[in-house]
Amino acid sequence: MTDRATPPMKALYQQLILDHYRNPRNRGELEEDGSTVEIHVRNPTCGDEIRLQLRVEEDRIQDIKFLGDGCSISQAAVSMMTTILKGKELDEAFGVTRRFTGMMHGDEEAARDPALGNLRSLAGVSRFPVRVKCALLGFEALQEAMKKSRSREEG
Repeated sequence: MTDRATPPMKALYQQLILDHYRNPRNRGELEEDGSTVEIHVRNPTCGDEIRLQLRVEEDRIQDIKFLGDGCSISQAAVSMMTTILKGKELDEAFGVTRRFTGMMHGDEEAARDPALGNLRSLAGVSRFPVRVKCALLGFEALQEAMKKSRSREEG
């Protein structure tokens, strides 16, 4: 019975990934102000790139936007990431980052974590090591942006 349920779920996940790729959420630029942090990351292996902008106020992600070019996995992952993290405290965002990274490295428990929302649709990427970097690219930018934002607040 599970085998019959798997193909429709796989198709649903593929549709979700393609929807975020074709209609990315939070794509664009933030207006610059003192709380805006910007990070640019690139995957040298395939050329995917993401420019992530984050506005953090009182240790909370008030707004988040991105621009980028690349494969459906990198662009869909960053789109999904931005929808989940807007409004979250930085500690929560670090937690989502850890869980997603764990999922990308085969942690099945992380793949069932409801906190990952639509990002769980990318769990199958973990079976393709060459694509894991694509899925993690936006999270790489996010970690750098959060560190930069915290160091600004502390300094």
